[in-house]
Parts: sequence; structure tokens; C-alpha cells
Amino acid sequence: MPELPTHNPSQPEQPPDNRGDNRGDNRRPNEPLEKRGPGPDRPGSGPGGKPSRSLFGMLAVVSIAILFILIMSPGMSRGGAELTWKEFAAKYEAGQIDKASVRYVQGWGVRATTRGSTAGDANEQPSEVIVRTNGQESFTKKLDDLTASDYKVETQPVWQQALWTILPFLLIAVLLWVLFIRGLRSATGGPGGMLGNFGKSRHRVLQKEKTGITFADVAGIDEARSEVDEIVQFLKNPKKFTKLGGRIPRGVLLVGNPGCGKTLLAKAIAGEADVPFFSISGSDFVEMFVGVGASRVRDLFKQAKESAPCIIFLDEIDAVGRRRGGGFNSGGSDEREQTLNAILVEMDGFATGDGIIVIAATNRADVLDPALTRPGRFDRQITVPLPDVRGRLEILKVHAKGKKLGPNVNLERVARATPTFSGADLMAIMNEAAIAATLADKDFIEHEDLEEARDKIRFGRANKSRIREADDNRSTAYHEAGHAVLNVLLKDADPLHKVTIIPRGPYGGASFSLPERDRHGFGLKWLSAFMRISCGGRIAELRATGDISSGASADITSATRTARVMIEEWGMSPKLGFVRYAGEDTNRSYIPEKNYSDTTAKIIDEEVKRLVDEAYTDAERLLDENWDKVEAVAQALIKHETLDAADVLKLMRGEPIGKPSISDMLAAEARKARPTPAPSLAQDDAPQLPPGTLPNPA
Repeated sequence: MPELPTHNPSQPEQPPDNRGDNRGDNRRPNEPLEKRGPGPDRPGSGPGGKPSRSLFGMLAVVSIAILFILIMSPGMSRGGAELTWKEFAAKYEAGQIDKASVRYVQGWGVRATTRGSTAGDANEQPSEVIVRTNGQESFTKKLDDLTASDYKVETQPVWQQALWTILPFLLIAVLLWVLFIRGLRSATGGPGGMLGNFGKSRHRVLQKEKTGITFADVAGIDEARSEVDEIVQFLKNPKKFTKLGGRIPRGVLLVGNPGCGKTLLAKAIAGEADVPFFSISGSDFVEMFVGVGASRVRDLFKQAKESAPCIIFLDEIDAVGRRRGGGFNSGGSDEREQTLNAILVEMDGFATGDGIIVIAATNRADVLDPALTRPGRFDRQITVPLPDVRGRLEILKVHAKGKKLGPNVNLERVARATPTFSGADLMAIMNEAAIAATLADKDFIEHEDLEEARDKIRFGRANKSRIREADDNRSTAYHEAGHAVLNVLLKDADPLHKVTIIPRGPYGGASFSLPERDRHGFGLKWLSAFMRISCGGRIAELRATGDISSGASADITSATRTARVMIEEWGMSPKLGFVRYAGEDTNRSYIPEKNYSDTTAKIIDEEVKRLVDEAYTDAERLLDENWDKVEAVAQALIKHETLDAADVLKLMRGEPIGKPSISDMLAAEARKARPTPAPSLAQDDAPQLPPGTLPNPA
């Protein structure tokens, strides 16, 4: 299948689901130590600190309970060897038990004393023995039969029996009080207890030495970095900017696709600015209790004002800052709306000299409430774009630090081969290449490792061990050959990079194309060529095998989606003209937005089908005229499995590619692994032995 365009304005990027847990110490940085709550380095909670009263109370209760049991339990207050009933009966009948010492304690068991020197051993002394009954009422009958009712009966006092009845419940109640009630009360060091902690902010306070990230670690987004650098200068020298009547910006909104470096940029601010940096995620404001989010917002801004000048970083603010009144949540009692209202009020309450700057990050700026993004709250909106080829090269150099690169590694070539890749994708490429080189026992990372890492990040891991039937292998080869040949024939398409029938990720094969330049928009000619390449796989597969398969599912999806976006959003239909028919964001509504009539919907469907049908017909014509080239590429794919662009061009010109097949390479490896037999000596070449000597038996 051809490489799909990653930018799709009809489907805005979703916020990432891997939000970090930004909960942490809610101490105020300038608060005296004796006023702070329990923490790892404060009295009452850490090693070396004074133990809390709750711990002393719990230990005292447990100690008293154990001591009371030791005193009151007849079985444990005095020593004695414990016997079973059979062992006791055997000793009694053998005369080893002093019959006058047998005592029956009601509800508990039997005590007796053994005779001394019963086996002729003068050193043997009398000892206590115990038989527990475990409350068996029939035990007295056994004892009567054994001793002929010749034993003493001891009874426990009524108060002792009653105490033994209520003691377990009393202990459970005391333990519950110590462990839970007092524990909850002391959770926050105040009478509010654990419930009072819900309204506390769960932010982290970062200082310059804790992040380890500076602007030197941020590459590929120079414009965004320079704008953020102004914020650091505001905080370091505010008088320089206010002497002409200027005002420090109250808020900065970082907007960009996932992985572009918004959070990294915020960490770099913390590393550069010598001020407290309060970091919290938007999801940390929302709880199951209504009003908790607003309380946490007030607590966060209160602590920030006490630590001014400082920076507040709200990561993934779209979790609480979505447009109010959307969908079915039109009322004012929604928890997120209350949290958003609290943020708006707190940002309005900033004075000119407060020295607090709020930095927020999101990849869904289109869903934010207009009251949040207006000047006076977020005065600046900084777009963090996908890096261009120069930016990708700088990012690769940053992530190449500390890695051993081979002499054939060309980072500039990798940068050109990774259009539409974000900074996070480039970091993953360097990491995957290092892992692959390590698993292959290499001394350094080679360029082939980077190429494989690039394909793995975009399409998934190559499944070289998957065994495919010959018919399926042939069908896949013709399918990918149809894509590759059209990719070369269509001049408006991106140049072909390589084509393979090795399964990769969810795909049975793939054809890769590399743009010659960074593309910030899509032209009609390029879109038409892309749709024709998408149709080429199904056409070649049908002509070669006489059958079609589900392998073209991704191609059909990409062609249909591209045609619908061209019609609904980009105005590329002569019938519908310069009109947008795509709805706005519908993530908060259960009913899709539709601002056109049924007649227009029918025209849209007809235009989408027309574009796809035209692409299919034109692709079929081109493949029919160049079927011999498709045959050559398909047969080479069956033989070699992977072809680069130069190999495909040679095959389409009718030239041999001159490279060994997969079977040839396997045979060569097998010959290398096979041990070479030692040469046998001929009769004439046998060594001459001296006269009278015998040959060595070895």
C-alpha cells in the first residue's frame, strides 16, 4: 500500500491518552517547615522523625490485648506440653499420668501432671500436659469413661466468660478507631482529614536544578523557543519591560500536534527561569465530587501568589477548558465548567505586578472556550509546528548525543526521509535504531538500522518469520507492484523509495515514497496522483489472479477519505464550488453536525464516487499500457522480497538488477555454516616412516 498523508484536516488530532501523573507535594515553597503538612523529610512521617501519636496508640492497644490474653487464658498462662486425646489416653492407661492431678477446665480442656521416673530414668521429672477440647461437649463423656469420673472440675467466673465473649469485638473496634479514624484525621495534619485533602491542588513544584532540561535541548522549533525565551526574560527582569508602560503577559497557550515538544518546551522554561514552576495536568482538577476542581484551582493560584514570581504550567488544558454549553451539557452544574469558571476568575484577578505567568498546552485549540483564549487571559498563542527538514536534522543531532554512530550514518538523509515526523517520532527512531544495533551485536549504529527504525515507527515491525502460501505471496507481489509502477509513472506523486512484500505491522506489504520537500498543503494534482496509486494495488491484483481480496482495505479507506475531504473541506468539486460542508467539532455532541440539505448530501456522495471512479479508471488504463513493467516488478518481488527505487527503475527499463535472491543468500549462509571435511591423503602422498618404526595408532 502507498504511504498515506499524515495530515488530515477533516479529522483533528485527538489529545494523547498518556497523561502523566503530575500529582506531587502540595507544599508552598516559601512556607516555614513547621507549618507544612506531613512529608518525607518532616517530623512525624519519615525515618528519624518523631513517631506519631497514632503509632504509639496502636502499639499500646495491641500490647495490652496480648498481655490480657496471656493472663486470662488458662492454656497460655501456665506452661505445659500439649497432647492429643489419643496420646493422653495412652499415657493415662500406661500409668504415666498422676490420676490425682487430672483437672477438667470447663469449655477449655484438661490439665494433668505426668509421673516422674516412669521409664526407669531417674532424671525424668514430673511435667504438665494439656489436652484442648475446642469446646466439644461430648468430651466429658470420654473423660468419664477413661478416669471413671475420678477428676476435678474447675469453672471459669461468669465475668471472665463474658469478657472473653466481648473481647474480640472490643479489639476490632479499637483497631478500627486507631487505623482509620485517627489515620484519616492525621492525613493532612488538620481536622479536615482525608476529605479535606480533595480540595488541595495536586501540582508539582520544579526548580531549575530538578528538570535537567534547558533551551539547548529544544531543537527544530526556533520561533516557538524564541517567544518562550521572552517569557523567561520577563520573569528575570520585569522592570526592563514595564518602564515603557508594557505589561507582562498573563498567559501563554502552546498549540501543536502531539509529540511536537510542548511539554519539553515548558520543562525548558523551568530549567532556564530561576523561579518556582508549578506543573499540573488538566485531568488532575476533576474528581467525582462536584466543586473539587474549582477548589483545587483556587488553592493552586493561592500558593502561586505566595511564591510569585512564578510560572503555572497547565498541561492538556482541553480536559477542563472545553467550550461551555456544547452537546447535552448545557447547564451550569457540570464539574468541568465550574473548574473552567474558576480558572477564568483567577486569571482575571492577577494584578499587574503579581509576576505570575500561566502557560497551558493543548493539541485541541479548536475546542477551547473563547473566554479562555481571549487576550487578557492567554495573551499569546504560540504554535509549535511539525519540524521541517532543517529542524528534523537538529532534533536528530540532539538525540544522537551519547550514541555511537557508524561511519555510514547520514543524519541529513534520515531527516529528508522523515517528512511529517514529530520530535517524539525522531527520538523513537534513534532509540529503536540503538536497540536494533545492540540486539545484532554491533559496535555502533549503522544507517540500515535507522532506515529500519523509520519503517518500524511508521508501519510497524517487519514480520520476516511469517510463512505465506505461494498464492498469497504472488497476490501480494502484484498488489505492491501495481502501487510501485504507478508511483514511478505519475510525475505529480512523491518519488518512490522502496517496495516490499515482507509483512510489516498490520499490512501484508508496503510501498514507500519520500517527498522531495516539506509539504504544508495538498495540491489537486498531488491528491489525484495519490488516489490513483491507492487504486493500483487492487487493479494489478485482480488482473494477475482473477480474484480480489481484503488486502486493499486500507487503500479504499485512504482514497475515499481523501475524496470526501476534497469535496467537503477544500472546495475541489465544480458542482459544489467554494463552499465548506464539513461540520465543526462534534466530540461533545451525540448527533453529527449537518448544515446542508439531503439534496446536497446526495450531490456530495455522487462527487466523492466520481472522483474515486475517475482515479480507478485512469489507474487501470495506465497499468494496462505498462503491464509488462508490472510483471517484471512483481516477479522480482517474489524473488527478492524487497526492492529499492533504483531496482524498480531498472526493471521498468528492462534491465536486470543483478542482486542475489533470497534463496541464493540462504544457500550461501548454509554453505558457510557447513563444516569442510579434512582432505584424505593419497597412497603416494603418505608420509615416509623410518625403517623399523610402527605408524601411530592415532
